[in-house]
Amino acid sequence: MSEQKFEHIKINRVEEGNYVVISINRPEKLNALQNKTLKEIADALESMELDGSVRCVVLRGTKDFLKKPAFSAGADLSGRGGPQIDPTNLMAQSHMMYIRHKYYDLIEKFPKPIIAAVDGYALGGGFELVLVCDIVIASKRSTFGFPEIKRGISPFNGGTQRLIRSLGKIRTKTMIYFGEHYSAEVMYDWGLVSYLVDNDKFEEVVHEKATILGNSATKSLFVIKKAIDYGTQAPLNLGLQFEHLGYAVNSQSKDLVEGITAFLNRREPKFTGE
Repeated sequence: MSEQKFEHIKINRVEEGNYVVISINRPEKLNALQNKTLKEIADALESMELDGSVRCVVLRGTKDFLKKPAFSAGADLSGRGGPQIDPTNLMAQSHMMYIRHKYYDLIEKFPKPIIAAVDGYALGGGFELVLVCDIVIASKRSTFGFPEIKRGISPFNGGTQRLIRSLGKIRTKTMIYFGEHYSAEVMYDWGLVSYLVDNDKFEEVVHEKATILGNSATKSLFVIKKAIDYGTQAPLNLGLQFEHLGYAVNSQSKDLVEGITAFLNRREPKFTGE
C-alpha cells in the first residue's frame, strides 16, 4: 500500500487482523462528504487492491468526534458542486453526479470485503456509502435515513437504486418520501444491518469481525463477492455460471488446500490469502 497523504481520511493498519481502517476525518462537519472525501476513499482502496497484506477494510467515521458520533451525516452542502459547476447548466449538473457515482461505484467494486462500521449518523450520502459496503456493523445509538427531501434535493448518489434492491419498493419510497430517521434496530430488523451491538461493545465487535475476514480465505471471498454482486444482476442460469467459474478460479488457491487439509486433520486452518 503506497504511503499517500490524505486530507479528509485517516488510514490505520491492524497487522494482527490483516485489515485496514479508513476513517472519514471531518469531525467538525459530522464527517460530511465532499467529492474530495469520496475520491480519497476510492484512491486509498485502489492502493490496497494488490496489497496481499490487506485482506479486509473497515470504513468508518473518526472515533475522535467533536459534536456527536457519526459515520457520515451526508453530503457537505456548503461545498456542493464547487464554484466551477454552473447550477443553471443541466449538463454540468449531470456531469457532477457522474463524478459522484464514479467514486461510489469504485468503492463498491473493491474486490475485498468492506465493513461499514456505523457509530452514530449514517444519513444521505453517508447512508449511500453504507450501501456500497459488504457488511454493516452498527451501534445501537446509530441512525439511518435519507433526509434530502426536507432540503428539496434527492438521494441520487445511488440511494434510490441501491436501497430498493435491499429493502424493496415500499420501504424505499417511505424512507425517501418522508425523510425520517430510522434507528439501527429498525435497520437490523429490515435486514440492512448485519450486526447490531451495544455501544460499549462496538469497537470490540468491529475488530472481531474484521479480523475474521482478514484471516479468512481471501480468494474465496473474492469469488463469492463477485458471484453475489454480479451474478444476481443476471438471470439465474447466468448467475450459476458465475458460480461455476468462481469455483474453478478458487480451486487453484493454496487456501483451499489448507482448508480441506485442516478439516481432515481436525485442526483450525491457517489461511494466508493465497
